[in-house]
Amino acid sequence: MNLSLSKLPILLKPFLLSLFLSIFFLSFLATQSPHHRLRTAMQNTVNPPSKDAGLRIRPGYSSYNAYIERQLNKTLNPKLRKIWTTRDWDRKVHVFVHFFKSLKQRNLIFNDSKALSIGARVGQEVAAMKLVGVSDSVGIDLVPHPPLVVKGDFHAQPFENHTFDFEFSNVFDHALYPWKFVGEIERTLKPGGVCVLHVALLRRADKYSANDLYSLEPLVELFKESELVEVRKVDGFGLDTEVVFRKKKKKNY
Repeated sequence: MNLSLSKLPILLKPFLLSLFLSIFFLSFLATQSPHHRLRTAMQNTVNPPSKDAGLRIRPGYSSYNAYIERQLNKTLNPKLRKIWTTRDWDRKVHVFVHFFKSLKQRNLIFNDSKALSIGARVGQEVAAMKLVGVSDSVGIDLVPHPPLVVKGDFHAQPFENHTFDFEFSNVFDHALYPWKFVGEIERTLKPGGVCVLHVALLRRADKYSANDLYSLEPLVELFKESELVEVRKVDGFGLDTEVVFRKKKKKNY
């Protein structure tokens, strides 16, 4: 078909209009794609306004095994283990003795308490509890250190329900699943038992941490079966806040 130049612009108008509408429609579809929605959501949650912003899990673990392997890189480090059992030992035991004496004075732990230290490494906390008179004490860690520390994962404690009167930990920030960490504490605590956590609120925890805590509210909400007893400032190896919970006693009807 022979088209004159004068008729060509007129015939192109519907084509150009159709092309414009197609481009507009395709652009609209692109904004509705899952990738675009995800990217937009991420941009809008850099500083999420909800209370969940107070507790953030660090990214980077492809699996639970990858998380465990990273934790073991620190725990099995021969240089660190030598430091923990030699030049660091007396200093840390002394500080823990101070903490536990204070807890005894506040009637939160007693000589006849059955006590657990969670994430105890080589057992300085356990040694300190024994020094202040709490003889029935033990620690758990991924790597055992007999006789003070037995092997155990704090996401799945190797103990029966309602075993302990008192549980202490300064490794909450190392929990990949904080809800499991707390759930296991509440499972193994006796009704009326006490849990004491040392956490960092004012500073970022160390490079092996799996979560960052920015406020107490999400931590308190994790304790479904316990009540908050007290909160106070401490100076504990980079951790600045002591939080005390008491597991609720079941009511008899």
